Formats: sequence, structure tokens, C-alpha cells
Amino acid sequence: MPGPPTAVRRGRLLRIGASAVALLAVTGYVAVQYATGGRTAPRCTVTPAHGGGVSYVFTAEQAVNAATISAVGTSHGMPERAVTIALATALQESGLRNIRYGDRDSLGLFQQRPSEGWGTEGQIMDPVHAAERFYARLEKVPGYSRLPLTVAAQRVQRSGYPQAYAKHEPDATLLAASLTGRAAASLTCEGRPSGVEAARAGGPAGVRTALVRDFGRDVAPLPDGRRAVRVPVPAAVDVAEGGERQRGWELAQWAVANSSALHIERVSYAGREWTAGETGQEWRKAPKVLKAAATPKKATAIEVDEVRIATGQ
Repeated sequence: MPGPPTAVRRGRLLRIGASAVALLAVTGYVAVQYATGGRTAPRCTVTPAHGGGVSYVFTAEQAVNAATISAVGTSHGMPERAVTIALATALQESGLRNIRYGDRDSLGLFQQRPSEGWGTEGQIMDPVHAAERFYARLEKVPGYSRLPLTVAAQRVQRSGYPQAYAKHEPDATLLAASLTGRAAASLTCEGRPSGVEAARAGGPAGVRTALVRDFGRDVAPLPDGRRAVRVPVPAAVDVAEGGERQRGWELAQWAVANSSALHIERVSYAGREWTAGETGQEWRKAPKVLKAAATPKKATAIEVDEVRIATGQ
């Protein structure tokens, strides 16, 4: 026997409402998939320098912040161990994301607090300032480079969970080796603009601005046509294992880390080339750079001691 008319109508309305919600959810999913081409956020991968071992996969947003932390450290003369400590700390505190919230008044990559003298809210939310302040305090820790990572990080952060930094040491070590340039051709990214990470202006002008912002005015990025930048690498630089020039690889892999944010499509250095793609493209042998000789009929291949960064804008 059918129920009262009011109950029947109520049940019908509930079923219609549930169907509408489901339809809206499916429509929203389809719209997002259409807008993004069904793709996840762009990713980056760091591989061990000599092959084997476990790679570290992270987002383009994290890559930008990690590259800034590393660049600030080396620009201030800090060793790779200091960069490793800083990266492990940021991985624990914020997941390498520049967040505007945290415990009490904690903010940013390192969850620094204005009330504890780390700077104003605006300063702490600037990754360069935040990294500079972290390194300044780390440098004052006696023998920090010989301390266990978790101890060195805790001397700076004074965290309620001091042992938590240790679990990030393997990933931070991989990242530091790559971003300081010691591990050549070890960082790749998909390089797809995502809209989320593109916080910096792209194009050659944006690349030059970001380079100076992260590395300071010691770098001298120069325009190279309408859509490219070249960064001269000084001849007197440290040489990493395998004969690769460490400073050049530091700049080159910084560019790859920033590829999504700055719309970078190609990076070339030391006879190797990375190209943006749907999946992280490995570093491959680059085409030879030719320079015309005195006789027009001849050309001589030369090595160009510079990092070349080509953009899509």
C-alpha cells in the first residue's frame, strides 16, 4: 500500500536532489579533466648521481622553493651540508610549500614566527628572506656541519618535535646534491605550466629577475634573442666529481626546477640539454654550437661555457 502523498513526494524530492548532486559532481570532474587534459600537477624527479637507489619525486611548487633555498645558501657561501639541513627542515615544517598558516603565528617555508624575531609577516613569506634568516642562525651553531641533521635543525628551529627532521634527510640529501650542482644532470621536470606554481612572471625578463632574486647580483644573465637567456659561467669554478662544472649545473638545474613557474622550455649546458615535455625528459646530448671560422666555407664546433635557458614566451 503506498504511503501518504506527502511522504511519497518527500522521497521523490530526495531522490531527485541526490541525482542532481551526483550530476553536478560528475560535471565538475569532467570540466576539470577537460581544462587540465586529465593530467595531474606537473612533477619533478631527482635521481641519485651514480644511478641506482631511490629517486625523489616532488611537485613543481616544491621544486621552485627548494631551488630558492639552495641558491640562497650557496650565494651566502654555505656548504652543501647546510643546504641539506635547510631543505630537510623545510620539508618537515611546510612540505616545501610557502604556506600562510601554522602553529600560533608560524608562517612560510620554515614556519618562522614574527613574535620570535624572524621578521615581519611579509618578510617571512618571502622565500629568499626566510632562507637567509635560517642560514644566518644555522651559521651561529658551533660545528653544525658535523652534528646529526636533526640536532643542527633543532638548534635553529627549537621545535616541539625535534626528531621529526631526521626522516627527511635522504630526500634532502638528494635534493642538495642536485641543486648545488654536484650531481650533474640529476634533476628533471615535466615543465608544464599549471597555473598554481606560475607565481613569477615568465619569459626572458622573468628568468633574469628570478635568477638575480635567488642568487644575488653575482649572476649576470644576458638576453639571447627574444625568448632565451644565457648565463655566463666563470672559468674559475669548482669542478664536481666526473669533471662537470658544479656552478654551471647549479644554474642549469635551478632553471629546470623553475620551468613550470617561468615557462622554461629548454635548458642547455656542458653539451647536455633538457627539454620540457609531458613526462620529465632526461638530459640528452645537445646539438653542437657552431661558429663561423675565418673562411666562410668552414665552421668549427666550440664549447660555450654558459647556461642557455629558452622560454616559451
